[in-house]
Amino acid sequence: MSITLRRAHTDDVDRIGHHRDSMFREMGISEDVVAAASAPARDWLASALADGRYVGVLAHEKGAVVGGVGVLWLDLPPNMHTTVPRRGYLLNMYIEPSHRRRGLARRLIEESLAVCRASGVDSVSLHASDAGRPLYEALGFTATTEMRISLP
Repeated sequence: MSITLRRAHTDDVDRIGHHRDSMFREMGISEDVVAAASAPARDWLASALADGRYVGVLAHEKGAVVGGVGVLWLDLPPNMHTTVPRRGYLLNMYIEPSHRRRGLARRLIEESLAVCRASGVDSVSLHASDAGRPLYEALGFTATTEMRISLP
């Protein structure tokens, strides 16, 4: 496989946004919800890429982006799992359907974990889709007890 990995730039916002929208559609999120979140997410992404809050890792083959993942830096207090106040949160993991089942998702996750280690981060989390859960578990991720509420 002639896939190369590179860091995302602000001019990659539309490609990352396409991946993000496709990911949510494949997870069964309604088109109305995906469409409503798309533009605000791209605006946020442009800002976060520019100021370093978000580090994207993109996979290329023959000049085309075929997958990617992002690392969002979280500033949280040390706790029982880490004494480091910076954490990594993985998001926007997506592989184009034509490039799945080739080990690319594993490569992207491993590279994003290397980015975290190089930044001194020792605790990384994510929200897994049903399709992604086996890979994350194989890489050592474990389920947690997060809960959520949506405020009106």
